[in-house]
Amino acid sequence: MSHVDLAASCFREGFSCSQAVFSAFAPDLGLEREMALRVAGAFGGGMARLGETCGAVTGALMVIGLKHGQISPEDKPAKDKTYALARAFAEQFVAQHGSLRCPELLGCHIGTAEGMQLAKDKGLFVSLCPKLVSDAAEIVERLL
Repeated sequence: MSHVDLAASCFREGFSCSQAVFSAFAPDLGLEREMALRVAGAFGGGMARLGETCGAVTGALMVIGLKHGQISPEDKPAKDKTYALARAFAEQFVAQHGSLRCPELLGCHIGTAEGMQLAKDKGLFVSLCPKLVSDAAEIVERLL
């Protein structure tokens, strides 16, 4: 199963967008799925439903960091590569969806009871969020 399919399947299981994207790649990068689900657990809904950066995006950025991230203070090339890949990811995601932030992507703020209800009423977690998850996984897969 591809990383994109794994991410989509994980999201359909009921995990958040960040968990879905990060856990789809983590085992291939040396991190067990269970640990990846835990690490990414607070990033869904724009980071704990704060309406900030979309969890599919943060999950993808964690994948980039897990693969290429700096592990010593002297490793500036790794840091530069990680940032360059993260910027490339962000540019491609914005080109496809217009934003990195949940409220702009969803058209409502799920950090409020009204916004969450609106998202549910519109079926966004079934219609839009799976596309964001799949697209984020596809972009990061291409970049890696």
